[in-house]
Amino acid sequence: MGREFIDAFEKWADHYDQSVAGEDPEYRVVFSSYDQILEETANAACGTVLEFGTGTGNLTRKLVDRGLNVIGVEPSHNMRLIALEKIPTLKICDGDFLDFPDPGEPVDTITSSYAFHHLTSDEKDKALSRYNAFLSERGRIVFADTLYNSEVDKLRIQHWAKDKGYFNLLKDLQTEYYPLRKDLDRMFRKNHFVPKFKQMNMFVWLIIAEKENE
Repeated sequence: MGREFIDAFEKWADHYDQSVAGEDPEYRVVFSSYDQILEETANAACGTVLEFGTGTGNLTRKLVDRGLNVIGVEPSHNMRLIALEKIPTLKICDGDFLDFPDPGEPVDTITSSYAFHHLTSDEKDKALSRYNAFLSERGRIVFADTLYNSEVDKLRIQHWAKDKGYFNLLKDLQTEYYPLRKDLDRMFRKNHFVPKFKQMNMFVWLIIAEKENE
């Protein structure tokens, strides 16, 4: 359920905002247009929002600034502390995409940025099935995350990282669970969502998946 990455995020918490600002050359392209990506993600959200992988609260703050009711879910203790420093009134709890407290109220949007790839394919499928069951009638999922447009694209990007000498990034690309777009599209549709994909940079896509009306 992505919990195997918690130790890394506990250590990364104090430097995460510097990374997304482009200070780490290996990850600069991953976080290219970061603020625009978060803006478009927040613009697509509505109503009561359940945000997974709140991290240091960068997307969260944009959601709150839009007047949305946000419930944050974040497994990293250190990340939660930083998010609360930025947004002291935030409702945030320990949890992940599959193991989280009952929100206790209807949810209109489920969102996340740079996090859904921590789940295996089976876990992604299980999560989407669960989300469909408790989202409101016109609910939606809004994710910004890394995925590959094709198998050829996957190999091209990994070769690019190797040629650049970005070996930490290459390790991430080879060990995390970045999906192919066609596989993720099929998974959403299997669980009765209609997804649309928009590429935001070399790595990251914005995914807006509307719940199917029966």
